[in-house]
Amino acid sequence: MELIKTSTQSKLVKSCMIIILGSIALTVSAKLKIPFYPVPMTMQTFVVLFLGLSFGYRVGLATVGLYLLEGIAGFPVFSNSPEKGIGLVYFTGPTMGYLLGFLVASFFSTFINIKDNFLIIFLKLSMSVSTIYILGILWLGTLIGWDKPIFSLGVTPFLLAEFFKITLLTLLAKKIIKFRDFI
Repeated sequence: MELIKTSTQSKLVKSCMIIILGSIALTVSAKLKIPFYPVPMTMQTFVVLFLGLSFGYRVGLATVGLYLLEGIAGFPVFSNSPEKGIGLVYFTGPTMGYLLGFLVASFFSTFINIKDNFLIIFLKLSMSVSTIYILGILWLGTLIGWDKPIFSLGVTPFLLAEFFKITLLTLLAKKIIKFRDFI
């Protein structure tokens, strides 16, 4: 009985450490801007998908949830904070839909398994990241008005970067899943 209790505590401690380190990785990925065309690229969506793929939906959702709560609480964890505001004011701005989409994308990325071929992995990752953009443009349209070119503003500039990140993650996915099974 004591061995089971110790094992459960060990898993809980390990999960908490992963969640904290994952939120730090999300923050770093939001702040580092990589020169790319047509707009600079962050690796946030890569990390969001990586978290779900690597650690499963519980840890993935908890990590993204912690990251969002840190931002809402006023910590400058989001991509353009503190320059464009912090806390709830920033969170409820134009990027809120995208940020909430991180939760959905992290969850959906957990459905990739070792038996999937590269095309299926690519398609599942594409569908996962699509949820970020669907929620993002829904919120953006609601906030700034549907008479604006929402798709051109909120999706098109990021498509090439997303293709790059999804392709990279597709190539790494089977190794990541093996690592997940090891943890």
